[in-house]
Amino acid sequence: MIKSNYNIIALMSGTSLDGIDIIKVNFSLIDKWMFNISDAKTVKYPKEWKIRLSQLVALNSDELKEIDLEYSSYLALVISNFIDEHNLQAIDFIASHGHTALHQPERGLTYQIGNNQILADQLNQKVICDFRVQDVKFGGQGAPLVPIGDQLLFSEFEYCLNLGGFANVSYRLNDVRIAFDICPVNIVLNYYVSKINLEYDDKGELASNGKINESLLAELNQLQFYIEEPPKSLGLEWVDINVIPLIDSFKLQIKDVLRTFIEHIAIQISKILNLKNSKVLVTGGGVYNEFLMHRIKYYSHSKIIIPDNEIVEFKEALIFGLLGVLKERNEVNCLRSVTGANRDHSSGKILMPKNQL
Repeated sequence: MIKSNYNIIALMSGTSLDGIDIIKVNFSLIDKWMFNISDAKTVKYPKEWKIRLSQLVALNSDELKEIDLEYSSYLALVISNFIDEHNLQAIDFIASHGHTALHQPERGLTYQIGNNQILADQLNQKVICDFRVQDVKFGGQGAPLVPIGDQLLFSEFEYCLNLGGFANVSYRLNDVRIAFDICPVNIVLNYYVSKINLEYDDKGELASNGKINESLLAELNQLQFYIEEPPKSLGLEWVDINVIPLIDSFKLQIKDVLRTFIEHIAIQISKILNLKNSKVLVTGGGVYNEFLMHRIKYYSHSKIIIPDNEIVEFKEALIFGLLGVLKERNEVNCLRSVTGANRDHSSGKILMPKNQL
């Protein structure tokens, strides 16, 4: 008989390189899926790993395979420490997103490091991971994958908006769930504040003191990606080619770059949140940028709802946990209406420790 209750560890590493979000969560199915997060932590990356992960797009295939092994081993250590710290027992499995090294779905390519067999072997635990590859093989974008969780766990909101390395959104249109990346957020903002030795612009204070460069703003808003129809997704490579060189060509002060880019983000998001009086659940690290939130509210006609910090910070880890549960049950966890794949499917791979095979 198939189970309806799961105790799992779930983890997520995003493109903004804030760290590894890791949670212990219980999922239970009665009439609908319910969840309870009992333990949660963000493990900041050591400087060495932050540098190496920021340079993944420059690596060749052999170098990627090598760092995949090392990163999988590093994740195993992080998970093991989390288990010990919270004295966790009776875990059904670990659901891991890994970290995106390469994402070019238009070429049939996506690569998540941290999903190597060594992860299951070091932890002596079942691991469910690598959720993007199958979708790309089926002709999809392999992203975003969170919308199935929005549909099953947060259906009371018209829109679910996440502000991480990129802004992405999920909502129902003509009775199907659609979702896509909207624009870069922290991946650009954090890149520029790193030039003045900051990790992030606290509450958007620097940006709020900058001036909008109207010419740059206009060029950003005219980027080809914004007129393309979903499904569509963004990656670090796109930012490196299309955004950073454009911004750098204007030779602006950092505060003016931040001010202009925040206006760009708010404008692009407002184009999507166009249903008046709708409820928008907003999560991700961008929520703490008060100036960004102020500008989004300025342009939007929706009711912006920020949940408690646990959901703000760990919603993506939570939903990758749910993807793992659905894969374990061989149920759909990847929607073709979202990714553009040729079918709904149950995505991910299951790694069993060698001594349990």
